Amino acid sequence: MCLASEEKELGRQQASGACPYCGGNVEALDVESKRMFCFIPICFIVKRKYICTLCAKRLVLNS
Repeated sequence: MCLASEEKELGRQQASGACPYCGGNVEALDVESKRMFCFIPICFIVKRKYICTLCAKRLVLNS
């Protein structure tokens, strides 16, 4: 099988709040994910991920 996935960073922006682990600033990162089967694109997904700029941990929002 020739399954592949690529992630490309679309942009970064400052998010409100602080990291609960180290107190650093939080950035919102927009990522485009592309999944391919035998070099044919199957789906495109745009996600927003939150990361700490100081400790580089990925943060999850609980609402």
